[in-house]
Amino acid sequence: MTAQWLSLIATIWLQSISGTNSNFPAYSSELKRILSISQLQLNNLASASDAGKLLGWLSGIAAAHLPLRLVLLIGSLLGLISYGIQFLFLTNQAHSLSYYHVFTLNVIAGNSICWINTVCYIIAIRNFPFDRQVAVGLSTSYVGLSAKIYTAVVDVLFSSSEAERARAFLVLNAVLPLAVCVVAVPLVRVIDVEKSRGLERGFLGMCVITMATGLFAVITSLRFLSSRHGWMILVGMFVFMVLPILVPAAENVREGVQRKCLIRVHDDEGFTSFAQSKDDDELEEVRGSDIGAKLMLRSVEFWLYFCVYLFGATIGLVYLNNLGQIGESRGCSGTSCSLVSVSSAFGFFGRLLPSLLDYFYPRHLAICGSKRLVSGAAAMGIMMIPMCVAFLLLLNGQNISLYISTAIIGTCTGAITSISVSTTTQLFGTKNFGVNHNILVSNISIGSFLFGGLAAMLYKRRINVRGDTCVGQKCYQLTFIIWGSLCVVGTLLSFVLHARTKKMYSSVNRR
Repeated sequence: MTAQWLSLIATIWLQSISGTNSNFPAYSSELKRILSISQLQLNNLASASDAGKLLGWLSGIAAAHLPLRLVLLIGSLLGLISYGIQFLFLTNQAHSLSYYHVFTLNVIAGNSICWINTVCYIIAIRNFPFDRQVAVGLSTSYVGLSAKIYTAVVDVLFSSSEAERARAFLVLNAVLPLAVCVVAVPLVRVIDVEKSRGLERGFLGMCVITMATGLFAVITSLRFLSSRHGWMILVGMFVFMVLPILVPAAENVREGVQRKCLIRVHDDEGFTSFAQSKDDDELEEVRGSDIGAKLMLRSVEFWLYFCVYLFGATIGLVYLNNLGQIGESRGCSGTSCSLVSVSSAFGFFGRLLPSLLDYFYPRHLAICGSKRLVSGAAAMGIMMIPMCVAFLLLLNGQNISLYISTAIIGTCTGAITSISVSTTTQLFGTKNFGVNHNILVSNISIGSFLFGGLAAMLYKRRINVRGDTCVGQKCYQLTFIIWGSLCVVGTLLSFVLHARTKKMYSSVNRR
């Protein structure tokens, strides 16, 4: 059991530093200045990172044929190369890079994330087959902390100039994932698990630690704290990242006590009863048949699912990628990193939310004698409703509306991202998950080009003829209306998908 928990802790550490693409707003303005490019070209650079996900299925194939540790190292090395060269470019040590070179490097950087994420998903799904939503949600929630962690390091160790901060983010994007991968490699392995027994207390402890970590991240994202207590925040984040080790330590102590008790009293019937009740609670095991990518692409359910994700999580990610320019247009010069921290912290809670519901909700229903299972499609639709409201709220020109909307969009985007992992397994099985899910998230690159490009073009139309920067509420007004409308469409499609897959969940609820 200890090996199970250590593998989950390894995925937590890996996910916490894998969200390097969320740092793009922190150095995008510097890239724009050095490359002398337009807002549309800058948006294409942001989209290039998402375009790397078009080749994410390669990591799925690699994970099926290569050791997971090797897959992990390949991903971290790709990140080292792509971000490292961009760092050299910003420090004038690589003079010959053109816009298209930087574009290609961003594609590689985006693809590197897929390799790390694929390993983390596979470890969580296979090592916790009867608690996969909880395990996946716990680990992926830490992706939402990536920007917070990187920002905390930069605030303490580097100067406050925009140029220096931009270089700092890039060098950390290059080095930190590789360093953590080297530390985590010994713990990354698939464990043969016949049954998940006695994990409830461990998951409860993990949830408590994770919630405390998220609260710390949210509170320290407040501007008056983040600007005054940099060292406290950095040390605090490090402590919270180490705390999950207490769970396997406590589990070892508990197992030792149980062994001593079993020497005195061995109740086989008690163990049988527990195993049976545990099996009855494993609602997350319900899924469609294990099918390959070709068959999946022929199904109507996949394309509905694809569009739901496209108009939900992808639009949210495009919004978050444009936070730097959105904040600048609202006159929040110099606070783009603060917005990034807010979105990161609330994204953390969003990714954690499905795990908390999955942990407590089914068990509460089991106590009440019911086993109603909410489909992933319906859950995604429910989380998209607040996003529609947030885009409407963005039409208000006050900065408080900007921060509230960013928090809502960050939370909902994170939740949908987490829910989608279990939804993919429910609809298409676990055998080909690495390839199937990477095909799904390839819509992020498509949406990034379409929605991000649209935002850049509308932004350009609002630019004053004397400059290259748009200032004012109207810069993104029409963009927010369009994004919000698409989000409404995605919400409706999610319930259409739920209706089409309702029979599968109804059959499970009758068991």
